Amino acid sequence: MIKVLKPGLQTTVQDQGRRGLYEIGMPPSGAMDQFAFRAANLLVGNHPNAAVLEMTYIGSELLFEQDTQISLTGGNIPPKINGDPVPMWETLQIRAGDVLSFDFVRSGARTYLAVEGGIDVPLVMNSRSTYTLIGIGGFEGRALAAGDVLKTGDLLEHRVPAGTAIHKSLIPSYGKTHEIRVIVGLCSYRLTEESKQAFLETEWTVTPEANRIGYRHKGQRLRFVEREQPFGAGSNPSNVTDLGYPIGSIQVPDGVEPIVLLHDAVTGGGYATVATVISTDLNRMAQIKTNEKVKFVAVNLEEALKIRRDNNEIIRKIADDIASR
Repeated sequence: MIKVLKPGLQTTVQDQGRRGLYEIGMPPSGAMDQFAFRAANLLVGNHPNAAVLEMTYIGSELLFEQDTQISLTGGNIPPKINGDPVPMWETLQIRAGDVLSFDFVRSGARTYLAVEGGIDVPLVMNSRSTYTLIGIGGFEGRALAAGDVLKTGDLLEHRVPAGTAIHKSLIPSYGKTHEIRVIVGLCSYRLTEESKQAFLETEWTVTPEANRIGYRHKGQRLRFVEREQPFGAGSNPSNVTDLGYPIGSIQVPDGVEPIVLLHDAVTGGGYATVATVISTDLNRMAQIKTNEKVKFVAVNLEEALKIRRDNNEIIRKIADDIASR
């Protein structure tokens, strides 16, 4: 059992996500940084889809009522056990009565806490992930609150020795400026040539409207090709007849402030989507904070697939290193 003494800014239960329901309008939710999520579960020997806690900006304060092992990955919100600093990206021993707490965020935005066996909450549509907009999944469909008591599950596959650490060369670094790779397409034809170029050349600033639904960016106004709008598309040139929104797709309502749609976003609508963040870089989007800088970099499909293979190879190397301990 784990008692929540302080919940942090927004702490939710997440797993890989609610897959296969996009066509009925259900976004996947799930861990925003899937790399950190996978690494956290590997460090405690869990099933790959065991649920973890995702903490944003400010970590929780948690009282553990039983011996267990944990790991902390993702953004650097420095952890402490009983007031003493402990490392991230390492298997940590917890004793009954220990209190886990955190200092102020130093880099990145989201930290992942995995516990042996995973966080035990009911499956909803085959996932334990929290989707707060409609109040399903996770712990009662909401972010954690003081006084909540979490149970641990039975998704432990094998024990990992305490002190097992991921090699520093395999740990991502999080700065204050970010290059996010995208595939330009879908409705990019709606932008003028000048605005297509400006979209890729502008250093965008993340606004305070940055959460699990989407990240809004400010920089300069983009212009759309003038045309007679088709029936049902609305009058604004940034409107199109409704289409599906891939995770990571970027819409630019009225040409102002591009919005990267993320794991809790709506699955379709009537704004032109001009590019899509590649799946690997969705992990980096999860670790960007308000007022940090973003530049979008165009890649093609073949490059995106190679980047994904390389990312999966790093996860395989982490898994092999841990299994050899």
